[in-house]
Amino acid sequence: MKQKALTRRDEILRMAMTTGLASVEELSAAFDVTPSTIRRDLTRLTTQGKLARTYGGAISLANNREASLTQRLGEAHEAKRAIARWAFEQVEAGETIALDGGSTTAALAEELRSHTDLSGVCAVTAGLTAMESLAHADHIDVLALGGRLRALSQSFIGSLAEAAVSRMSFDRAFMGADSVHAERGICEASLDQTRLKELIMERADHVYVLAHAAKLGQSAFHAWAVMPKHWTLVTDQSADPGLLAAFSDRGVEVALATALS
Repeated sequence: MKQKALTRRDEILRMAMTTGLASVEELSAAFDVTPSTIRRDLTRLTTQGKLARTYGGAISLANNREASLTQRLGEAHEAKRAIARWAFEQVEAGETIALDGGSTTAALAEELRSHTDLSGVCAVTAGLTAMESLAHADHIDVLALGGRLRALSQSFIGSLAEAAVSRMSFDRAFMGADSVHAERGICEASLDQTRLKELIMERADHVYVLAHAAKLGQSAFHAWAVMPKHWTLVTDQSADPGLLAAFSDRGVEVALATALS
């Protein structure tokens, strides 16, 4: 039985790498097993960092091609919402916070928008999705970082954004990541992205990296943001304990966000 499960997971991974997307229903029919069995397989492959969960199935992480923000908005939805709720609970009235570009920080922007009782917060962001979420949130003061629009990630980067950050400081910075590694830091597709992240983190009192379990321990690209001495990794409860231990062993505070039942 164990060997059959291993063989099935290998084939699921091959299918995801070949087609780019496999739904739970398709996989259930293909292998003649129940949807719950497939979901357990996907959870195992996700915690191993081989797949990223989507609304109905999974996509492969093995080809190292950068996904667009639109694609990433559909991945690990429940985990990202849980992480965003945890992050929101850290924000206090009157604070100035930095929201990095990305889908999980966009989920945090949604939390900020919907909680009108939190007043006096200034949100500084380079992400278009976060800007759109907060555009009509009268209780949130929004500062948009300018610069060159990076279409794939729907966020601004470059010298203009860096110059703006150099004139600010933040109570808290909430960072996104294509992947995050205990030794290397935040991984992104370009050095322009990692440079802006480093500047934001340098000017923040508290730094949080918001990354669901499939992003941990990966080295998807070759551009890295060096981390500050103290920071917090915020991930979901499906994260591999071994990977979490690698962060804790290096002095990183680890927070596990719980999805709503």
